[in-house]
Parts: sequence; structure tokens; C-alpha cells
Amino acid sequence: MIKRYTRKIMGDIWTDENKYKTWLKVEVLACEAMAEDGKIPQKALENIRKKADFSVERIEEIEAETKHDVIAFLTNVAEHVGHDSRYIHMGLTSSDILDTSMAYLLRQAGKIILQDCENLLTAIKEKAMQHKDTVMIGRSHGIHAEPITFGLKLAVWYDEMRRNRERFERAVETISFGQISGAVGTFANTPPNIEAYVCKKLNLKPAPASTQIVQRDRHAEYFTVLAIMASSIEKMALEIRHLQRTEVLEVEEYFSKGQKGSSAMPHKRNPIGSENLCGLVRVVRSNAMAALENMPLWHERDISHSSVERIIAPDSTILMDYMLNRFTGIINNLVVYPKKMEENLGLLNGLIFSQQVLLALAESGVSREDAYKMVQTQAMRVWEDKMDFKELIMKDKKICDRLGQEKIEEIFDAGYHLKYIGAIFDRVFGI
Repeated sequence: MIKRYTRKIMGDIWTDENKYKTWLKVEVLACEAMAEDGKIPQKALENIRKKADFSVERIEEIEAETKHDVIAFLTNVAEHVGHDSRYIHMGLTSSDILDTSMAYLLRQAGKIILQDCENLLTAIKEKAMQHKDTVMIGRSHGIHAEPITFGLKLAVWYDEMRRNRERFERAVETISFGQISGAVGTFANTPPNIEAYVCKKLNLKPAPASTQIVQRDRHAEYFTVLAIMASSIEKMALEIRHLQRTEVLEVEEYFSKGQKGSSAMPHKRNPIGSENLCGLVRVVRSNAMAALENMPLWHERDISHSSVERIIAPDSTILMDYMLNRFTGIINNLVVYPKKMEENLGLLNGLIFSQQVLLALAESGVSREDAYKMVQTQAMRVWEDKMDFKELIMKDKKICDRLGQEKIEEIFDAGYHLKYIGAIFDRVFGI
């Protein structure tokens, strides 16, 4: 279902047609390398290049009998090539083709995801700049804390997504290793220069050492980084869901003309995009666990990892592509309500400035413990009797005598909390 919504290019990577096309590319490149070594006649290579082809339907037909996908593929290619097909896959094992192809495909998918990351970073940055000075309440434990700006919240998101992009750049390089090393990784029937030639042509690197397979810690890193990235999107989407709650309503997903929020309640405008993303991340995280469990295999290999990767490779990359694109759209179209943010700042009748009163008293010579008790006494009256905190502080003789009315007025200014927003933006965005 998700694949229907993603850009066609990512879905195309994981089609059977493209899978076999990649296998054939690896096989032909291996033939080219062996021809350079004099192990394959040049005329046979030319024939292989000219005639090598496959049919997905025919491969499936053969596999129904052989119960082996690579053999079915090679049998079908041989039907196209004829007598010279004896040189195809010469000295190779199935995993030489499968793992090198998987690295090639995961690298292709990774490049798309990296571009998706750039698009999301651009969207977050633009929104952060728009709301650099849009004051809102910061919350800890879900409770009002002290003033921040919505731009600061977005700057934090930007910095995290930038780390995700950097992590994934490294993961793409980690996965970009192929192998043509034979049945147990000894190069017994294909010297290392064959592997080097194939990998170079595919923009991969030869695995320094392999068994019958490329070691699965590479894949585990790739899928784990995807899970971290997906979890970051969940964190941001969850925040949007919280901020869209009726009682808060500081931001809202764009609600398009003709959109419906509920089959029962015509008034509903729900954060469905963010909810959708919070659900999908569970799949990406689960797939990362599967990739970690693929690492320990019997001896030089078994095939327990293979069935897992047929699911998690397309699913995680397609999902990540979808999630990044959908969240970019949510950010681009996010509706922000500065007036509601300003209104919510006053919900606690000034309690959000309690720390400044505490610090001012401590600076005036009052012990921190005594200052805390003095401030908390008045703060609890606000909680219980809905009184105005500033008025109570002004009327508290001990506090007022220590600080004076002018200092108290200064304390109850939200600007105090925001004086370093520009410095934070300089650090995050380099502006």
C-alpha cells in the first residue's frame, strides 16, 4: 500500500525486473574482467554482451522446478546466449551476485533517501527562519516551563535531521561493498582482480575480507540508521500531534478543501499525516532489529538472512522515502498560530517566570534554599487559587524589599529568555 504513494523511482529499484537486470550487469562485468585475464575468449564476451537477456516470467517458471532463484536466472540467460553461456558465472557462487547486487541497489536507494533528507532540511530551515522570534511556551513533562520560540524548536529538529543525514551518508558508504570471492571467500576460482573490476564499474569497493557473503554488520548499520532517522521523524510528528490538540492548538496540519476528518463528526480536523508517520516508524524499527539478527550466521554462511532481506530492504527504503517526503509536505504546509501561542503563555498567570525570581533573590544574597521556599509559597497560591503570580510577588514584602518593583518588572519579561536565540541560530544554521 505504501509503495503506491512513493515516488516511482524508489519503487522501481526493487522490482523483479530491476533485480535481474542488476544480477545480469554483475555477471557480464565478471565476464569482462575474465576476458581481460584471458579466461574467456573475446568473441564469446561479445556474444554474451549482445545476447544476454532474461524474462521474469520464464525465470519464475524455471524456479518453480529448481527451487533456486539464481540457477533459474542463469538457466534463462543461457537460453538467450546459447553455447557461450558456459562462461557466465564461471567460478562464482550465488552470493557473489546476490550480495554485490544488494550493495548496488541499497546504494541507489540510499542516494534517493539522502536527497529526501536534503529536502526536509530545507523545509525545516525555512520554517525555522519564519518563526525564529515567534514566542511560545516551552514544556517539560507536558507542563508549562519557560518561554522559547517556535523557531528554536525547529532549529533543534534541523540539527537532529542533519545528524541523521550525516549518519546515513556513512551508512551508504558502509554498505557500498561487493564481493566476487567464491564459495567460501578464498578467491579459489576467481582472483581478486575480477572482484576489483566488477566493484569499480558499479561504484562499489571490494570487501577486504568475506566468507561466502558480505558480512551483515554492514547491512545492520544501514537499517539501524534508517530506524534512527524514522524515530526522529516520529519525535517531530508526535510534537505536531501534541501541539494540534484542541486545548493547545498552536500548530495544525494543513486541512485541504474537501478533506474530511471523521466519518461521524463533521467538525474534526485531525493530524492524520503525523499519526500515520508515528505508526510507520514501528515497521522501520522492527526491520532494524531483523537486520541485527541477520548478523550471526552458521560458519561461512547460511541463508537465514536472505528471506529477511527480501522483505526489509524494499520495505524500509520505500517507507523511509515515503516518510521523508510526507513529513516535508507537512512542514511546508504547517499552519502556525502565533496568537494562540501568546495566549497559552499566560495560562499559568505568570508562573513561568518563577526561576527568574528565584535567581534574582539568590543574587541579592538570599540562600538558594530560602529563596526557593519564598518563591514556591507564592507559586502554590497561583496553582490553588488561580491568582496572578506577579501581583503576589509584588505584594510579598520580603521579596519586594529584596528586589524592588523595577527589578520585578524586568523579571516578568519574556524577552529575558530569548536573548540568545540568535546565537543558537548562528550555531545551527551558520548565519
